[in-house]
Amino acid sequence: MSKIRAVVVNPSVSERLVLSDVDAPTPAANEAVIRVAAISLNRGEVRRATTAEAGWRPGWDLAGVVETPAADGSGPAAGTRVVGLLRSGAWAELVSVPTHSLAALPLSVSFAQAATLPVAGLTAYHALLKGGSVLGRPVLITGASGGVGHFAIQLARLSGAQITAHIRRPEYETFVKDAGADSVIIGDDLSSASEYGPYHLIVESVGGNILKTALELLAEDGIVVLFGVSGGAEVTFNAQRFFATGGASLYGLILFHELRRESAAVGLQRLLNLVEIGRLRPVIDVETSWTEIANVAQQLLDRNFPGKAVLHVSN
Repeated sequence: MSKIRAVVVNPSVSERLVLSDVDAPTPAANEAVIRVAAISLNRGEVRRATTAEAGWRPGWDLAGVVETPAADGSGPAAGTRVVGLLRSGAWAELVSVPTHSLAALPLSVSFAQAATLPVAGLTAYHALLKGGSVLGRPVLITGASGGVGHFAIQLARLSGAQITAHIRRPEYETFVKDAGADSVIIGDDLSSASEYGPYHLIVESVGGNILKTALELLAEDGIVVLFGVSGGAEVTFNAQRFFATGGASLYGLILFHELRRESAAVGLQRLLNLVEIGRLRPVIDVETSWTEIANVAQQLLDRNFPGKAVLHVSN
């Protein structure tokens, strides 16, 4: 097969994201060729697609079946159901994926469930790791109704944390409480979260005034893990109050940087095991064909749903 279908950016059409014919992948020795069954959308890649050059191929998350195993003998055998991620280009019929970025699916985990895990699940997982032991400790999660936030609540609950969730829309309160939040802060002002702090760990993705306040809510030796700035990139904060807390830190988390230290396969297998035994629950609010990519991407940007969007790839 010399050509396959993939999602590409086409600035000449209003939707920008279209299905188009592209060259079939040519795998490196450490890459398996995966026939993709399902993909999941994340705001970061969708936002980039709104300004990317013609021909750019978005896509991080994928789940499917190994069609051709890696030539170097690493990774799963042909026919294995897997989940994985790429830096870009995962939204295609066939993709080449390094074996260190693949994990085999338990029989009870569907392609749709698995596709939600790579970027959102691994980001939450690595953010929680930065906090070390959170057993019995206060943890604050901002942007808690998003994909990462929802996974972070569940993982923090499994770790025994006392969880405060911040959301901006009141209709999502039940959504985050069902995930395991003990307390919920609603709106654009985070100051009332002080009632449940100070916090050992703050998982932060909003930026702006939310980050400013978060930096003032840390306990001694506490850490803010920042992985997004959906509410504003510029922040002015009280530096004296921050350093006077003692040992407080701000950590910038980029998932692909974290994956240099621990392969995606390790974290994905841990997350899959939790899904298999019912301890971690992916929430899929939109599930449809990948022919609806442009429409679903816009819904995601408009924040029309709190859970994940999964598209099935029809070959």
